[in-house]
Amino acid sequence: MSFLPKGQRSGLFARCLLLLFLAACGAHAQERADCRAMHSPILHSDVRYCVYLPASYSAPNAKTRKYPVLYLLHGLGGTHQSMAFNGEWTLLQDLRRDDKVGDFIVVSPEAWDTFYINSRNGKTPYSDFFLQEFIPFIERTYRIRAARATRGITGFSMGGYGALRIAFANPEMFGSVSAHSAAMMREPPRPLSAVESPGNLVAEVLSKTFGNPIDRQFWLLNSPYVLARKNAAELMNMKIYFDCGTEDNFGLYHGASDLDDTLTALKIPHEFHLYPGAHSDSYLIAHREASFEFHWHVFSPVHAARK
Repeated sequence: MSFLPKGQRSGLFARCLLLLFLAACGAHAQERADCRAMHSPILHSDVRYCVYLPASYSAPNAKTRKYPVLYLLHGLGGTHQSMAFNGEWTLLQDLRRDDKVGDFIVVSPEAWDTFYINSRNGKTPYSDFFLQEFIPFIERTYRIRAARATRGITGFSMGGYGALRIAFANPEMFGSVSAHSAAMMREPPRPLSAVESPGNLVAEVLSKTFGNPIDRQFWLLNSPYVLARKNAAELMNMKIYFDCGTEDNFGLYHGASDLDDTLTALKIPHEFHLYPGAHSDSYLIAHREASFEFHWHVFSPVHAARK
């Protein structure tokens, strides 16, 4: 369960590659990625992010237009720029060109190996940063329609777990959530400690966030399965989509099927699919179209009425 997307790039090299990528996208030159950093007092560090803006955002006749927003959470090993490098941005542009989706803003923050939660040791309160600092900062900096119905969240792998956990824990904030190959398990993996399994990347990564040894009660506190039960009534009004590959390298289809069973037992409406495929960027790109369209169908009735 290492959830390491291919093509990780960082620092100056990544910025240069992103500029080359933008230059190559002549047909979509008006679409732009606004990549910056903000300082987080909660994390005591700078956090990089990219805001992927549709062409209409910069149009002279749209200076007061506000947009739905989709928060896109990258997988472990990815960055705020992963959407540009792994093909998701090109896919979104193609969907707009083919009139399958309309205009909404996509926002991707860097999250390192945090799993988008507050770490057990208290040193990296990423969830607090995301909810208390990042979302308010983004929604006052860009022209975003800051309402539940026009605010969605999605992710792949670690980011899929993060999207489901954040949405299920805060159903008053998000009208839609989606996940691909989400890094979900009902119970912590064995061994529970990096000390017990030296060289085991999974144990090392999870121990940084969930405790070393992994704290089972803390694991359950952040579990999408537990949060679904806790907030079942509120989740009845949330649009939920998730899928996973039947050949997922880490067996994450078990966790996805378990979530399907949990939501079904609670009678929470949702859309779930198992498709052929492994835990990879190619699997994500093969099915990302479905989640982009899924979120747009949630955004569009409200957005069309309030332009």
